[in-house]
Amino acid sequence: MPQIDSAVVRTWCSLALEALGREREEIDAINVYPVADGDTGTNLYLTVESASQAVEAVFSALTAPEDGDVVRAMAHGALIGARGNSGTILAQLLRGMSEVLAEGRDGDHLARALGRASASARRAVAHPVEGTILSVAAAAAASAADGADVVSVARAAYEGARAALERTPGQLAVLERAGVVDAGGRGLVTVLGALVQAVSGEAPARPARAHRAVVTAAEECSPGGPAFEVVYLLEADDTAVARLRDRLDKLGDSLVVVGGDGLWNVHVHVDDAGAAVEAGVEAGRPYRIRITHFGTQTAPPQERAGRAVVAVLPGEGLAALCAEAGATTVLARPGEPPASGELLDALRRAHAREVVLLPNDAELRHTAAAAAEQARAEGIRVALVPTRAAVQGIAALAVHEPDRRFDEDVVAMTAAAGATRYGELALAERQSFTSAGVCQAGDVLGLIDGDVAVIGQDVAAVAETVLDRMLSAGGELVTLVVAGDAPAALAGRLETHVRETHLAVDTLVYSGGPQAPLLLIGVE
Repeated sequence: MPQIDSAVVRTWCSLALEALGREREEIDAINVYPVADGDTGTNLYLTVESASQAVEAVFSALTAPEDGDVVRAMAHGALIGARGNSGTILAQLLRGMSEVLAEGRDGDHLARALGRASASARRAVAHPVEGTILSVAAAAAASAADGADVVSVARAAYEGARAALERTPGQLAVLERAGVVDAGGRGLVTVLGALVQAVSGEAPARPARAHRAVVTAAEECSPGGPAFEVVYLLEADDTAVARLRDRLDKLGDSLVVVGGDGLWNVHVHVDDAGAAVEAGVEAGRPYRIRITHFGTQTAPPQERAGRAVVAVLPGEGLAALCAEAGATTVLARPGEPPASGELLDALRRAHAREVVLLPNDAELRHTAAAAAEQARAEGIRVALVPTRAAVQGIAALAVHEPDRRFDEDVVAMTAAAGATRYGELALAERQSFTSAGVCQAGDVLGLIDGDVAVIGQDVAAVAETVLDRMLSAGGELVTLVVAGDAPAALAGRLETHVRETHLAVDTLVYSGGPQAPLLLIGVE
């Protein structure tokens, strides 16, 4: 029978992230409680994204990670990446589940895990309200008791949650007035649906498509509600956190404090953001402090000018190069892909009415889409060019012309990126199977368009083979981005090889700087 082992947890995180990526906009559109700021779907996506990244980090570090390590990584990742009211509650739900699943993986443990999750999430909320994600979680836990094995427990929990979601408008007047179900509860149903698919291999029937909320201006920006959302991570002991809860409860509302073992995620809506942060300082060490003014989430920025490009780049050398060309850059460090929050900050920092976003990595597709959607909600016109490698981003940036019409500029940049084949050299970290055969730790891998095409021992020889294969289909320009720690003579040898072997092909060489991939190759 299926069990909630490390592989299932990994699949669950991946499927949940994919599903929230698809449904994020729909969930954002029905977000009316506790504040109609239209970001619940995005916040849930960012929370699960952080959980998924933490799980993937465990699998990257360990060949066969322990099941307990993986579920704890999921909970920790959600805790440190939790966004918004619903994301913070979801983090506590996952933490509650992990406490039980670390001890066992069968249907009984899953049912008890859902019960622990519901109870711990309800305790984390200062003033629980029915008709919210808490009600949906409680119904999932109650229904889960009807199952015997993992699949039946997961399906029962999902069906219970889906039924509870449909009841939320009758429990919360603001939902009934807007004609929608609770957005946080809708997101939890999506996450539980991904669990069903992970354990059974079959996706359950989706809830009925939600309608866009009908919200009055008074509800969107109520003068009687708190002005700020304050969120931070906090290192503190249990006693200090208990005092912090009491103080923050007097300062504002929508208070949720989740976590444990010395690390907490604090979320509150207040008028005095400074006082909320000061309370955290008195309790322990707050960090990753985020303060959002609710008014700015519903009104577009006023003095934006012109057009900008935001690019994600692997290496300080490339980042500096693109910054000189006028781009706002986001540095992607090895093993640390930027989260949607970082991309959103960059889109805001560009301070332009129109922004072209170049993710330069196929794995950042959903992350970039989430950031772009949130930026659009703030009044920024964002076009996402689906660049899959930094050399495609360089090609797109080279044809960028801010003076032409936005759509024409985006089409030209997309065409330039699409006409650029990309390759990369990397060192194998462990023995593994690839599309080019079995590689050993320390082997040089030559990738073309994301797939391993060449395996060898000499960096320059593998690079030359990759170049020859890429140029066999034709090309006029080769772009080489060389890491700071690559062999000193590598760039010169490859330039000479292209000049002597492929007539009428020009070569451009850039320094990737420290932390960049060993070698990036672009052929246009």
